[in-house]
Amino acid sequence: MGTSIVLAIFVTAVATYISRFLGVLSSEKIKETSKIFRWFNCLAYSTLAALIARMIVFPVGALSEVDYLIRFIVILLSILIFYFTRKNVVYPTVFSAIILTFLKGYF
Repeated sequence: MGTSIVLAIFVTAVATYISRFLGVLSSEKIKETSKIFRWFNCLAYSTLAALIARMIVFPVGALSEVDYLIRFIVILLSILIFYFTRKNVVYPTVFSAIILTFLKGYF
């Protein structure tokens, strides 16, 4: 059992670092304004948006105990904080955890 775990960690590490290494090698030839780069950028953002939406609509674990209304209030407030802090991600992340805990305790 121990050998298979080490082998699995090794294989996943090699796969991760090979793809990153190839990305570094090919990054000099890619223009940030090219259509393919913009397409991959849109693909990454859409995947992230889908995962966040799934987490909100079909939550798992402790988040599933929170009412939909509370989740949407926290999301809206976090988006407002995101734009007020000049698109800083740290403040809305910390705020969302605090306000979610606060609202869950009172409702």
